[in-house]
Amino acid sequence: MRTDHYLTLAGEGHAQLREKASRFIAYAFPIRDEAHFKERMEAIAKAHHVSRHVCYAWVLGPSGERHRANDAGEPNGTAGRPILIRIQGASLTQCAVVVVRYFGGTLLGKAGLVKAYGEAAAMALQDAGTREDVLLQAVRVVCGYAQLEALRTQMIEASGEVLHVEYAAQCTLDARVPRSRAGDMIEAWSAQGMTATILQPLK
Repeated sequence: MRTDHYLTLAGEGHAQLREKASRFIAYAFPIRDEAHFKERMEAIAKAHHVSRHVCYAWVLGPSGERHRANDAGEPNGTAGRPILIRIQGASLTQCAVVVVRYFGGTLLGKAGLVKAYGEAAAMALQDAGTREDVLLQAVRVVCGYAQLEALRTQMIEASGEVLHVEYAAQCTLDARVPRSRAGDMIEAWSAQGMTATILQPLK
């Protein structure tokens, strides 16, 4: 797998699990960054404000190098960690799982909690499905009108996408291309007389 290709969720997943009268509600969803996760987490926590346990795990980065897990009041290692293990076990990144627990009055014990949180997370991940995605780098290229169509075609064939074109004395094209190819592509465009620069990464 190339450095800019990774496996993530195809969409959002949802699952419910009952264990000894406790109810576990799981949400799996792709995320762009930590801020995006916090936004979704706050919405879920608000929807389940009665629950004392809104546990989660997320993984970010093309190689899953960034991750976090939170037990949200459950015994240490019994909630967030089992969720994280399910995400990592599926080789997924750029995604998160939140599991809400409504206590049913019967203690599950540490082993029971680990099993329930892990299974709820796995069910939500399966419901979401997976897809391969590409880590894209934002670029800006200034070129002549005669070069525009060939440039546009080259970007699309490289699994990139054109975001915007501004027409003036020359054409200014904003696009996203695979991160691993951005340097070589910019060098080639510069050799053809275009002005090409790397912008801030978009994800």
